Amino acid sequence: MKIGFIGLGIMGKPMAKNLLKAGYTDLLVNNRSQAPIQELEAAGARGASQAEIGESCDVVITMLPNSPQVKEVMLGDANNGVASHMKPGGIFIDCSSINPVASKEIAAALAEKGVEMLDAPVSGGEPKAIDGTLSFMVGGKQEIFDQCKDILSAMGASVVRCGEVGAGNTTKLANQIIVACNIQALAEALTLAQKAGVDPASVFAAIKGGLAGSTVMNAKAPMMIEGNDKPGFKIDLHIKDLNNVLDCAHAVGAPVPMTAEVQEILQWLHNRGEGQKDHSAIAHYYEYLTGIEIGR
Repeated sequence: MKIGFIGLGIMGKPMAKNLLKAGYTDLLVNNRSQAPIQELEAAGARGASQAEIGESCDVVITMLPNSPQVKEVMLGDANNGVASHMKPGGIFIDCSSINPVASKEIAAALAEKGVEMLDAPVSGGEPKAIDGTLSFMVGGKQEIFDQCKDILSAMGASVVRCGEVGAGNTTKLANQIIVACNIQALAEALTLAQKAGVDPASVFAAIKGGLAGSTVMNAKAPMMIEGNDKPGFKIDLHIKDLNNVLDCAHAVGAPVPMTAEVQEILQWLHNRGEGQKDHSAIAHYYEYLTGIEIGR
């Protein structure tokens, strides 16, 4: 099976490497900048144009920033995107986190060409992309999911079909609400501890094994305490995801007041030039308000 992978950023590059490690060595890769392509070529992949990927690959995977980029790559202007080069029966797997409405629009356009689609966004950030333990939330036909599950399992520890096309990204939006609100609550709690004279590291050690414990806490509390804001998942990307949450929520009439509050904090950080930092830098908002730095 020949696979094409387009988008070799923080997440896409290690995901593509894990495909190679799993034995999917007939892998063509494409990216806007050349350095990641060269790195993948050194690992055994081959750089290729988007047109060549469409023409020669059985499965095309994208990992791109948002809906406009996915539409541009796959559909292009005047119907000249990757999909225009794909043969009927080809499969497109979009691992980007985009608005589920856009996923359905893209799937409808591909169906006219006889191309199947799965929307398969991921959770886990860069560390789990590197070690191949991402969680995939997938939307699409059961038979297409069954055909592609092994491919996704090469990059993730959990691969769950959530429904038809669009269900994957709807599930990812739910995930991003929980992650964002969790990080905000964590920053608020550690700020309270420090203001009350209790070591945030001790608070983390004491509560991480109880009901408040979570994967989010385990990943982000040490970063907040150490002052490490190197991005595993950038503030600007979480803003993008929460904008999609708000758009979807408004369309279906779902109340999301907590999401709106976290979004305002993230946007405030973006406006201060912190959009490229890890989303755990939500802690900086509380540090600005209180004049203290968590754990320091």
